[in-house]
Amino acid sequence: MSSKPAEIEIPESDIWGTLFKRSQKPFPDDQVIYQCPITNRNYIWSALRTATEQFGSGLQTRWAWKKGDVLALFASNCIDTPAVTWGCHYAGGIVSPANPAYNIRELTHHLKDSGAKAIVTKAEFLPVASRAAKDAGIPNERVILIGDEVDDNGVFKHFTEIMDKSVTKKQVAVKADKDLAFLVYSSGTTGLPKGVMLTHRNVLANLFMVASTEGRLLSWNQDNILSVLPYYHIYGLQFLVHMPAYSGVTSVVMPSFDLKLFCDIIQNHKITYAYVAPPIILHLAKSPVISSYDISSLKTITSGAAPLSKDLIRAVHARFGIEVKQAYGLSETSPATHLQVKWDDGLGSVGKALPNQIIKFMSPEEEEVPKGKEGEIWVSGPNVFVGYLNNPTATKASITPDGFFKTGDVGYEDANGNLFITDRVKELIKYKGFQVAPAELEGILASNKFVDDAAVIGIMDESLATEVPVAFLVPKQGVPRTDKNKKKVVEWLNGKVASHKKLRGGVRWIDEIPKSASGKILRRVLKDVLIEEGKKPKAKL
Repeated sequence: MSSKPAEIEIPESDIWGTLFKRSQKPFPDDQVIYQCPITNRNYIWSALRTATEQFGSGLQTRWAWKKGDVLALFASNCIDTPAVTWGCHYAGGIVSPANPAYNIRELTHHLKDSGAKAIVTKAEFLPVASRAAKDAGIPNERVILIGDEVDDNGVFKHFTEIMDKSVTKKQVAVKADKDLAFLVYSSGTTGLPKGVMLTHRNVLANLFMVASTEGRLLSWNQDNILSVLPYYHIYGLQFLVHMPAYSGVTSVVMPSFDLKLFCDIIQNHKITYAYVAPPIILHLAKSPVISSYDISSLKTITSGAAPLSKDLIRAVHARFGIEVKQAYGLSETSPATHLQVKWDDGLGSVGKALPNQIIKFMSPEEEEVPKGKEGEIWVSGPNVFVGYLNNPTATKASITPDGFFKTGDVGYEDANGNLFITDRVKELIKYKGFQVAPAELEGILASNKFVDDAAVIGIMDESLATEVPVAFLVPKQGVPRTDKNKKKVVEWLNGKVASHKKLRGGVRWIDEIPKSASGKILRRVLKDVLIEEGKKPKAKL
């Protein structure tokens, strides 16, 4: 049965025009939007607008930038990123963020696949960025820097040297529903990442959808946000780049996550709100380091990218009084489709659907299931992407003729419309015909006194002729990695779950659960561990 929330009005204009040409906004021009906690450099709103105009005009005058040209971003979080992003939009360009952890080969693929005409990076990433740019046919003069460091050799310019301070070029007109604003790359479960094409309308629609709930919770003159999620990921891009400029709430920007710096910034800048990925929630629940800091200003956290267990949410609330909400979305939905408003309304869920969407739950036979029943989540709305770049086969497989995106995630809606994510279609373990959701077992295991973090995958047990769950566990500090302790964990979990969910594949100790920057468990890495061990992982990809 379909779920269809209320509708809100979404502007027909482009991103730059919506942010910077509005007739009125709730905050003053001198409001600090992005703050660097390390250098104290910042952007007030009016300076941000000016920087976007100067960089956008500079792209046109110095590089003859054309509508539809792609600018790659290869950097850790930086307060200059928004100015460069919207400067590119001002010039009619498309921004394509890349993971700064990429090696030369991976970045070269990104640059070639996206058709990037230039790349923006930081000095520390120049060894990889410059080589990949060369391999992709991008000249040195099109490799520019953001941040506080410059190229000591004088080969690569800083983005401020590209600026046209006189702003001799006007904003390039774009069609919001047709022209791309971003080309983001999905992590995917197989093969190379795919370019997700997002129009101006896709991103703006989602910004307004998110603001319809978060806007009621955040105040520009009372709150400030800690930006720790990576800007190159759509979650950070929407919530921590776009939202602050639209709402006026100051965002204190971390280059990348470090637990002590995270706590230090909350303490010194009186952070009230943070958007994070699940690994940070785990730190808040269990890390002794945090006890050395005063983080009492932090009232609310929204977590996304992977499901959290109720026990973990309650543990953070019991320890610090912090309310942990959950959100759900994907790169292909710009990203948010669901968002909790109150942390304890639908505890363990990702909240209700945001406006202007239709949500359906489908069986493996692609038939709609009754309300309350588990099924694959399909989404239709103005936030749904237009397709994968140069990949019509993948696009056709993912978007139905009537515009529904098949998320590949499994979940159900409760009677109040709260969505509970149970797992990925491709990650479900099939034990003798029964479906076992790894996320459920991971949530339970994370609450075990021996366990710091957990991941579950399926392996084929030839003796049973079926898949069985196996757990990879990071032990708490001081817990011996013995077979005896493995057995204790297995017996403990088996006493808490139905028979088909038991850890028949056993336990493997591991130093760290491999995860993407957005917090998703990299299950393929764990499968490789089992392959090396001589086990056969499930064949499903």
